[in-house]
Amino acid sequence: MAAVEKMQSPSPSKRTATLSVGDKNVSFPIYDGVEGPSVIDISKLYGETGFFTYDPGFMSTASCDSKITFIDGDKGILRYRGYDIDALAEKCDFLEVAYLLLNGELPNKKDKQSFDRTVTLHTMIHEQLHFLFRGFPRASHPMAIMVGAAASLSAFYHDSLDINVAGERELAAYRLIAKMPTLAAMAYKYSVGMPFIYPQNDMSFAENFLHMMFATPCEKYKVNPVLAKAMDKILILHADHEQNASTSTVRMAGSSGANPFACIGAGIASLWGPAHGGANEAVINMLKEIGDVSKIPDFIKKVKDKQSGIKLMGFGHRVYKNYDPRATVLRKTCQEVLAELGKIDEPLLKMAVELERIALSDEYFVERKLYPNVDFYSGIIYRAMGIPSKMFTVLFAVARTVGWVAQWKEMMEDPKTKIGRPRQLFTGSAPRAFVPLEKR
Repeated sequence: MAAVEKMQSPSPSKRTATLSVGDKNVSFPIYDGVEGPSVIDISKLYGETGFFTYDPGFMSTASCDSKITFIDGDKGILRYRGYDIDALAEKCDFLEVAYLLLNGELPNKKDKQSFDRTVTLHTMIHEQLHFLFRGFPRASHPMAIMVGAAASLSAFYHDSLDINVAGERELAAYRLIAKMPTLAAMAYKYSVGMPFIYPQNDMSFAENFLHMMFATPCEKYKVNPVLAKAMDKILILHADHEQNASTSTVRMAGSSGANPFACIGAGIASLWGPAHGGANEAVINMLKEIGDVSKIPDFIKKVKDKQSGIKLMGFGHRVYKNYDPRATVLRKTCQEVLAELGKIDEPLLKMAVELERIALSDEYFVERKLYPNVDFYSGIIYRAMGIPSKMFTVLFAVARTVGWVAQWKEMMEDPKTKIGRPRQLFTGSAPRAFVPLEKR
């Protein structure tokens, strides 16, 4: 793996920000990034003023500086290491993008062949891990299994747990990227009572994953190249997304010195939340609740009625106030998959197509920029492929593992890294005297 650029402290601009607290004025340096808003360094705020800042949800707080991913939600921009996401999705495969996220540059032909081969040779898991799966009830949600399975890798691979050794960090990165599809496919096979399928070294990353998901020992299974290409694009589009909840969780866990397998397990747990990785599953559940194309007009009326509490899932995005750039890529891919599988007329998918048409033409949605997002199209594609909705977030975890590992690795190589310790505004009881039990 190529050496990544060493993290350095951001250079302050000549500007400063001044805060008045009582009769005291305190100046703080301003840092400028390559793109995006500048930041005010308030790390010495408490020491200078005795005050903390209060920012629920970290809406105006940068927790780190990073060279990996840039997002401009107002302009609908997403870039990995400076490259626009649509260019990467159209011209690269997933492992090429994984190399970019980890190392900062796209690989040359020799580097790519070496990287692909190394990842491929790490796709098998320790045989004893099979017993871990069997300890779960068959009805377990696959994400519950994934949280445990990912973190349990630290019990099997002791030679990649020393976070202070670059070679062990690199080995852990290879293992996590390579083994996550194997674990995901096993979680699916276990949930449906089918035998596990071992990885195949002669297949691409996406092909191998689909093969482990859908092949059986009974007969040969040929992966549809259109579906493999679609899966590859979905993995690229979900590979990283800056400092979102799960990535911040991975960084927070990693700041304590926890091993990378435990950190990724924490990230998977965070991703499981319906406000984060569960959004594409919510799209399919919404379509099921609508029930039929004829009921869409009534559903749309309820969405527009603020008193109804009905939400249009898969439309709009907290970050993107314009069209989600990932959705632009997946819209075309979605149409290709539906055409390939001949599922344009499937009731659930017909509803999705009609909802998309309304959202792109109805003034109510256009004015509010409630465009279809990546979760909307990925959910439809997964459904068309025959992937059950409970697996949607698992596939998200397979893709996002690359971003998590890249972010964790960047943090480990950053000399400014400190254990995460958010402050709080205490609003509980004032000091009070203890009352013995017999007098209460």
